[in-house]
Amino acid sequence: MKVTYLGHSCALVEAGGKRVIIDPFLNGNPKAAQKPEDVKVDAVLITHGHGDHIGDAVEIAQNNEGCVIVAPFEVAMYLASKGANVHPMHIGGAHTFEFGRVKLTQAFHGSGIQVGEGQFISGGMPSGILLTMEGKTLYHAGDTGLFGDMKWIGELNKIDIAMLPIGDNFTMGPEDARLAASWIKAGVTVPIHYDTFGLIEQDGPGWAQSLSEYGLKGQALEPGQSAEV
Repeated sequence: MKVTYLGHSCALVEAGGKRVIIDPFLNGNPKAAQKPEDVKVDAVLITHGHGDHIGDAVEIAQNNEGCVIVAPFEVAMYLASKGANVHPMHIGGAHTFEFGRVKLTQAFHGSGIQVGEGQFISGGMPSGILLTMEGKTLYHAGDTGLFGDMKWIGELNKIDIAMLPIGDNFTMGPEDARLAASWIKAGVTVPIHYDTFGLIEQDGPGWAQSLSEYGLKGQALEPGQSAEV
């Protein structure tokens, strides 16, 4: 499994000749490492309804023949109304696709979908994602605060790579994210959702290095860089 960080919370995951993108916020993202028109994928996975996670999902899906958007039910139905091919899911549910297996976990955050200036509709519950491809599992926590069941996510799954938000203010900050990493015990943990703009500036490499205190491997990726497991 090869995971390429494209900035903010976006990741491109490749295994077995299949390609999946998670939370493709590229247009309008000053840290984005790729343009949506250049993305070639079999599926788009969405954790929740905020604009910096839905991002360019519809454009990417429509540009790739047969591409499906996998998202929590309310988000999926909204994206279907925009003309996308969708597969709705919900927290605790899993489904095996041609590209791999997706299971949605809980996340503690919001999921309102902005439909106008100051206007939002419900995006249901936010989620995290367990993505298994070619026998390797990625845990993308989405946007979330720290919650105790992260211990169970780590105990019930052999997680090869975890992507955890560290930006603070809207999500876990560095200290809570370190604790989450110690519970999840992934083969490698990558910080996300930081440095996109001033309010969430953090020291990603320093945070990754600090995981050695728990006997864990952290790896901070610059947009465009990859980790392989």
